[in-house]
Amino acid sequence: MPHFRHLFVAVVSSVLLIPPVFAGKLAIVIDDFGYRPQNENHILALPAAVSVAVLPNAPHAHEMATKAHQGGHEVLIHLPMAPLSKQPLEKDTLRPDMSSNEIDRIISDAVAKVPHAVGLNNHMGSAMTSSLFGMQKVMQGLSRYNLYFLDSMTIGNSQSMRAAAGTGVKVIKRKVFLDDTQNEADIRAQFNRAVALARRNGSAIAIGHPHPSTVRVLQQMIYNLPADITLVAPSSLLNEPQVDTSTPNRQPPAQTPQPTPRNPFKGVQLCKPKQPLEPVYAGRFFAVLSESIGQSALVKYLEHQWKGWGNKQS
Repeated sequence: MPHFRHLFVAVVSSVLLIPPVFAGKLAIVIDDFGYRPQNENHILALPAAVSVAVLPNAPHAHEMATKAHQGGHEVLIHLPMAPLSKQPLEKDTLRPDMSSNEIDRIISDAVAKVPHAVGLNNHMGSAMTSSLFGMQKVMQGLSRYNLYFLDSMTIGNSQSMRAAAGTGVKVIKRKVFLDDTQNEADIRAQFNRAVALARRNGSAIAIGHPHPSTVRVLQQMIYNLPADITLVAPSSLLNEPQVDTSTPNRQPPAQTPQPTPRNPFKGVQLCKPKQPLEPVYAGRFFAVLSESIGQSALVKYLEHQWKGWGNKQS
């Protein structure tokens, strides 16, 4: 019995001394759901931890959001936001110059069209997310629906975290785009990059799209994740530490310039006429004036005084 006791103690001690395996958390979100059910069904056949983001005005938005939820996948609203580049915008694209009421209407409409959504991420949006003025209105709208915001980080200086301050909306950020190209070797490299970031930082979020090449890579790699990497839904990362690397941007959007108060006693700038004007001389001035009001004694007196003053100045 003493021998067994010593052996038991030795085994327990050795187990306690083994450092725990550090598990990195990897979240994968597939955007642009609602347009291609055939491709999207392949995504829904993947493990339930893979999440989907549904475009609210896509023809199959309600159908695919419902199907994803029934399969245990987390559902996000993939809401179009204005980019900096000039390109056609989808219906109800959020712009920084929109009123709070208009933004609230669009978010409310999106919630109705994408059932079971627990979060929202931006489709495009470099102009919108870089506007603190605009994103504050978005965060106020999201706070009414208890939705988190996944920042797709289409621009480095996104104001989402600053805008969310005080609203209760939690913000998480994308780290890797899986399929900037649809080359399978590139997608695999990006997937491995996401795994490495999850291992190094504790968690990482990768965003992709339901392209056939992306589907094939995910089918290969998700089932062969390293033992120290756990596939999770984005909502499980809401309490992970987030670093805000943005710089303050408190200017209202250029589309709605605000009037600048002007000091009338300082820095007055004169408007330059488009055509040069002829000089107006005192004599001509009084000639016109005299034609208008007649040859009154008062006018003659003023003209005399004016000319006399001018001679003294010269």
